[in-house]
Amino acid sequence: MECCELNNRIEDNSQVEMTYDNVNSSKLDKFANNNNVVYNLKQNGQKLNGNCLQINGTSKKKSEVRIIDEDELETRKSLIILAIIFISGLLALFYIYKNFPRLDESERANLKIPLNIEDAKQLGRVLDRYKESYYFEVMMGICLLYLFLQTFAIPGSLFLSILLGFLFKFPIALLLICTCSAIGATLCYLLSLLLGRRLVKYYFPKRAEQWSHQVQKHKDDMLSYILFLRMTPLLPNWFINLVAPVIGVPLFPFVFGTFAGVMPPSFLAIEAGKTLYKMTSSSIAFSWTSITMLFVFSMLALAPVFLKKYFKSKID
Repeated sequence: MECCELNNRIEDNSQVEMTYDNVNSSKLDKFANNNNVVYNLKQNGQKLNGNCLQINGTSKKKSEVRIIDEDELETRKSLIILAIIFISGLLALFYIYKNFPRLDESERANLKIPLNIEDAKQLGRVLDRYKESYYFEVMMGICLLYLFLQTFAIPGSLFLSILLGFLFKFPIALLLICTCSAIGATLCYLLSLLLGRRLVKYYFPKRAEQWSHQVQKHKDDMLSYILFLRMTPLLPNWFINLVAPVIGVPLFPFVFGTFAGVMPPSFLAIEAGKTLYKMTSSSIAFSWTSITMLFVFSMLALAPVFLKKYFKSKID
């Protein structure tokens, strides 16, 4: 589209977005003199950055021409969406906090995200007192907080798992932990897909390409690998949630692998919750016996991969 054609449609000092192919700088210069233009530039299909072309208005009317890369615009939109989701989560937590049953000042001070085992003990005492009368309110409050921490990769979900083991029966606690972990991890996955992929590929293009290649190479065994990573402490869960969409891990094995993979560690957290008041640190929940058990489960998760390679080598 020619600049002169656009000039007839736009009022002076209006702000528009345009994409130019095969830019004619003289025509664009003339157009910029009469309009305040915000646009994306492309030269023969290639994006131009702000250093490639500078256009200054020379007429008496003020003109401003800014070259904005399409990726930059998308990143800005993604950051705005991320901020909206984060603020919405905070408002939901604040709503639950304000509508919680009337508490003493000392109790209300303990109604916070547990960052250590002592915080979990104090929060457990408060919630245990109100659980009988406000069973579902307490349950939904913990679950919403769990989802919030998982979604935005904030530490503290381990203490909530221990707390759920303290407050609820084993089957209920296990179902809540696995469900919240799967949903929260999925939300984190989607947020990373929205924003993280663009950032990682921009700052670490070679490494992202290498990781993506490995994922494609082992895509048929991705469920086994997700199960393995969830059962072992090799990589933190928040890191897995953020990186998985960037390197092309499919959503289905990610979600199912998360739900099933967090079960063995959850067993330990729930059992630790039964003795919450006796615990001095979260490390007590993971003794050498429990670590050995997790190792065995993780090896079982990789068993299909080993067997497939074994039989394939025999056939070849």
